[in-house]
Amino acid sequence: MVFETQLKLLLSAQHILIYITTLEEERLEYSMNLVIKKGFKKSMYCWDFVDGYYNNPNYLSRAARNPLQAIEFIQKLNFPTSAIFFLKDFHIFMNDISIIRKIKNISRDLKKTNSLIIISASEIQVPSLLKDLITVLEFPLPNDYEISLELNRLFQIMQIDSSIYSEYFNDLVLAYRGFSIEKIRQSIAKLLSSNQSISALINNIADEKQQLVQQTDVLEFYPVSYDFEDVGGLVILKSWLKKRSNAFSKQAKNYGLLIPKGILLVGIQGTGKSLIAKAISNQWKLPLLKLDIGKIFAGIVGESEQRMRQMIKISEQSSPCVLWIDEIDKAFNRLNNNIDSGTTGRVLSTFLTWLAEKETSVFVVATANQVLTLPSELLRKGRFDEIFFLDLPSLEEREKIFQIHLMKFRPLSWLQYDIKYLSQLTDQFSGAEIKQAIVEAMYNAFYEKREFCTQDIVNVIDNFVPLAFTDQANISAIQKWAISGKIRMASANQSS
Repeated sequence: MVFETQLKLLLSAQHILIYITTLEEERLEYSMNLVIKKGFKKSMYCWDFVDGYYNNPNYLSRAARNPLQAIEFIQKLNFPTSAIFFLKDFHIFMNDISIIRKIKNISRDLKKTNSLIIISASEIQVPSLLKDLITVLEFPLPNDYEISLELNRLFQIMQIDSSIYSEYFNDLVLAYRGFSIEKIRQSIAKLLSSNQSISALINNIADEKQQLVQQTDVLEFYPVSYDFEDVGGLVILKSWLKKRSNAFSKQAKNYGLLIPKGILLVGIQGTGKSLIAKAISNQWKLPLLKLDIGKIFAGIVGESEQRMRQMIKISEQSSPCVLWIDEIDKAFNRLNNNIDSGTTGRVLSTFLTWLAEKETSVFVVATANQVLTLPSELLRKGRFDEIFFLDLPSLEEREKIFQIHLMKFRPLSWLQYDIKYLSQLTDQFSGAEIKQAIVEAMYNAFYEKREFCTQDIVNVIDNFVPLAFTDQANISAIQKWAISGKIRMASANQSS
């Protein structure tokens, strides 16, 4: 276990103040006891605000409702051997100058006796005056192995026949990723009391995860109903994605495949970047989380970095999933980093480090319109698995795009429209602009109380100015990068 290894290292290195972030106090205390019993001859004293010190019969209720006394207790205690003082939720009181001073005063005594204080907290709130003394450690949520053990234990206690859940066991473990042990127990208890099938339970778990994400102000669960058939063209990109459709499966892991990190899609607006993100989620049967990158940046110093860490934590808890970051160029660009005291740079650094080192099943799909403003660090090899250029659709792709939209709007009569002629007229049009031309033609015909026809679409096209005409510098730059091999073309037959 990574956490246990880190804790052992800190205990051996005589760190005197360890700050552990978690919402699972009971499980943390259990893990700490295991580590201490296996390799350290230390007594452990546990304190919380309501009960005071509670696990030693000689000091029951000492320092109850008095955090300053909790520190004074450590100072006055003449312990013959080294000790660990576990203070729950103590971060709430650590901005008090008297408590800060007390902790500083006893730091020498703690070093002499090889003792230490461990503080559990739901979030990181480290006073600047104690930063040099404190080591921050995160207590992770249960991994697949721990979830499996807990499920087997619960099924045995509840006397549930193993044959009932064996078929769904791996799916159940996967579904419970991101849950605390207590939430897993509550969920299984609900299964027993409601007589739900395990397949129904898995659907309920997905709903609970959605509620967890919706409680944040940064991420949202995004419903999807698109697949690759709804995307015209982009055959190279779609082929690349189809080959990785089972990359998060147990079979892929056993085969030795590396977990894919994600892709960066660049191109002007309307070329299908967002549509691809939605289609990946549906095609791979994974939930889609959308990150509002603008909400990452907050006014309070340090809060932007905290929100980025929160986003990473929530997305990993919801894994396997697709994380869609739309228009990443609006948040991370060269100009911002020079005018916001380095906040953008620090947030970008946190994101890139996670992207390069992550081992969780979170597939990132980032989209960008203005590639010229993106920082070079984001485009470096190894950040994303691949960077794809979504150019304006070719003649063949425009025909496919017209067909897709007309089949949706007029499933019984779409063949009556002259798709080849319309495709020839829409050179330099994006997929979104083609759809808008059809919609505008429908409005015009509806106003005149008649069915719309090919000529109605032609009339709209004649008065339409494509975005490509006003964004030539950006398109040319992206095309040069694609030709040079820095990024891949998403289609086999790109327009020139």
